[in-house]
Amino acid sequence: MAATKASPLPFVIPNRRGRSLLFSGFCRPFRFAPRPFISIGIRAFYTGAGSVSVSPQKEKHQTELDDIAILNERIRRDLGKREGLRPGKKVDSEEAEEYINKVKQQQQRGLQKLKGDSEVKGSGFGYRVDPYTLQSGDYVVHKKVGIGRFVAIKYDVPKGSSEPIEYVFIQYADGMAKLPVAQASKMLYRYNLPNETKKPRTLSKLSDTGAWERRRTKGKIAVQKMVVDLMELYLHRLKQKRPPYAKSPILDEFAAQFPYEPTPDQKQAFIDVERDLTERETPMDRLICGDVGFGKTEVALRAICCVVFAGKQAMVLAPTIVLAKQHFDVVSERFSCYPHVKVGLLSRFQTKAEKEAYISMIRTGQLDIIVGTHALLGSRVVYNNLGLLVVDEEQRFGVKQKEKIASFKTSVDVLTLSATPIPRTLYLALTGFRDVSLISTPPPERVPIKTHLSSYSKEKVLSAIKFELDRGGQVFYVLPRIKGLEEVMEFLEQSFPNVEIAVAHGKQYSKQLEETMEKFAMGEIKILICTNIVESGLDIQNANTIIVQDVQQFGLAQLYQLRGRVGRADKEAYAYLFYPDKSLLSDQALERLAAMEEYRDLGQGFQLAERDMGIRGFGNIFGEQQTGDIGNVGIDLFFEMLFESLSKVEEHRLISVPYKNVQLEINITTHLSSEFINNLENPMALISGAEKAAARDMWSLMQFTEVLRQQYGKEPHSFELILKKLYIRRMAADLGISRIYTYGKMVIMETNMNKRVFKLMAESMTSELHRNCLSFTGTEIRAELLLELPREQLLNWVFQCLSELYSSLSVLVKY
Repeated sequence: MAATKASPLPFVIPNRRGRSLLFSGFCRPFRFAPRPFISIGIRAFYTGAGSVSVSPQKEKHQTELDDIAILNERIRRDLGKREGLRPGKKVDSEEAEEYINKVKQQQQRGLQKLKGDSEVKGSGFGYRVDPYTLQSGDYVVHKKVGIGRFVAIKYDVPKGSSEPIEYVFIQYADGMAKLPVAQASKMLYRYNLPNETKKPRTLSKLSDTGAWERRRTKGKIAVQKMVVDLMELYLHRLKQKRPPYAKSPILDEFAAQFPYEPTPDQKQAFIDVERDLTERETPMDRLICGDVGFGKTEVALRAICCVVFAGKQAMVLAPTIVLAKQHFDVVSERFSCYPHVKVGLLSRFQTKAEKEAYISMIRTGQLDIIVGTHALLGSRVVYNNLGLLVVDEEQRFGVKQKEKIASFKTSVDVLTLSATPIPRTLYLALTGFRDVSLISTPPPERVPIKTHLSSYSKEKVLSAIKFELDRGGQVFYVLPRIKGLEEVMEFLEQSFPNVEIAVAHGKQYSKQLEETMEKFAMGEIKILICTNIVESGLDIQNANTIIVQDVQQFGLAQLYQLRGRVGRADKEAYAYLFYPDKSLLSDQALERLAAMEEYRDLGQGFQLAERDMGIRGFGNIFGEQQTGDIGNVGIDLFFEMLFESLSKVEEHRLISVPYKNVQLEINITTHLSSEFINNLENPMALISGAEKAAARDMWSLMQFTEVLRQQYGKEPHSFELILKKLYIRRMAADLGISRIYTYGKMVIMETNMNKRVFKLMAESMTSELHRNCLSFTGTEIRAELLLELPREQLLNWVFQCLSELYSSLSVLVKY
């Protein structure tokens, strides 16, 4: 339904429940739109009896929520977790300037370290694709036109010329487009999605670039929300303080015990971590990214030394019992020269009495270094004076464990070690919001692992094992599941009757598993048939062949880690990756295998993790859910938009104004009924309390309103108008609006915001009705209504318009 001219009267329309709503405040150009702010999953609704929980199914039987309750719910849902809006999170302007400068410096450092100086172009970052690397059928994104399918690069003669030039031909939903190769290289991006499928929902239309522009706007808003999330996370870190650690001579003595010559990357990682601990007041949150055997553990040991000799505890967290035991052995050996340093191991393989003894020693401070699995994260484990958390292979932990790890970061120094960081960790590092040290130089004695990828056959398996045994080596044989281990055991025992073979998996008894691993490490067992329990940490110098069966069932990071189990000595190592018939594999599995073939060289774990991010997405930085907004534009364009937004962070800064300075020039005389006044102990104190709550912040005003309604029920209409005026002034203050007045049919809001902020706000608004009313003139936001409204209806219109603008706070830097 559309209206071509204004009606002289308010317009009554039925709502979903069959009741009537007064729809007023038309503005140019008018479009019919549903009433804004109706949300489906309301947590509570207020009656005279207090607060009553309401399920979405039951909601339709209840009285419809009023504008204030709907606004409160929306703020709690959309903005409730954002640091910048919480009480007590205010940042003064001087602090804000320092903070924004730090963010920009951090971003540039991140880009330079991770991608090399040559690729940092200006303030942005390029993810455009080279057209010559595309294959027919690949999906691409043209920045101005949208998503299409690459067909080919062919010569064609342009109009007005006789010389043929190369064109990129792209198929769109309604036709074929061609671009000169030079132009295509500046405008095209590969279309990757953060989920299982690589295929976009639809191809864009050449005849409808507006639809693509709307998709790009959605992506832009999602990007900006991420930027604000990152900044608030980073600000929270910057505001945590701890005294820098002293530079002790013991650190040099400890470092001198390292039996190898550190590589240049290792040396830099040592310097980075030492600076974090001894020169900064902000707790460390650094990622050490390096291949297996490249020396990450030594970096952690030196950090542990610094913290422990300052009188604090250190925790080393490993995903498996095998890896935890290896870390315990290494730590115990390195600190054996310092008998006063007590090291303990905590895991599910210990008896209840042993666990209780260790938990008591941790609480009383008798243990200085605690090594273990996720058992260390239990609620009963209370640390006496924890200073450092070392996390090895974070990607192996579950969601709850990662959340617990994240909670430590606000109070202690955290060092994360990984050969292939999880996509979310990599994402934080790429954006520069997480410190990272890359160790990509292999130790001098390391040689690349020969990787063979092929379909499974018993002959190939036996040949590989025979070759390794003949040269006196040992073999890992890895399967994705426990089921099948015994079957392989029987097959190999028949083939190699005189060779010691054993099985290892996580469901075995602790002593049995420990003995098996020890015998394999000592060389007594020649073939170890196992699950990916050996994925992390086992350092067996003589094991230089690994066979992985049903390779398609492993993740890319897992495969990279498994391959790293061999090649730890100067002897050439081999990794045999076997898959069943290729026709049975999914597209994603095929991509993983192709990536494993591509990244065969040493030190490419980081690049592999980046490819993994392209294959399976990087998720939401605060959880495991994938963000659908990236699907609108694809990962590559999304990343470029992200870096561009980060580089212009100060342009999207919203500066609030003091509440007391906000002028609302819509005069409405309100008379409270005698019945309402008689129910109150002190009516003036109530109004004064509402004013004070609004002056503090939005959360205080929301809390005041909700407590009032729980205690007295829904307020009368006259008091609702008082509350709405307070909400309007509070929202205006937070939005940087200092004065709201009318001039005929025009509503004018004086503001300190810039044009970029207004544009982003308008793009974020969910109501087209309000968005289409608004224009920006430099110091004012103007809304032209179709008719001059009565004062009460005008107040309601301003309330709803500001509520729409307020919803955009999630995409703005609020300092």
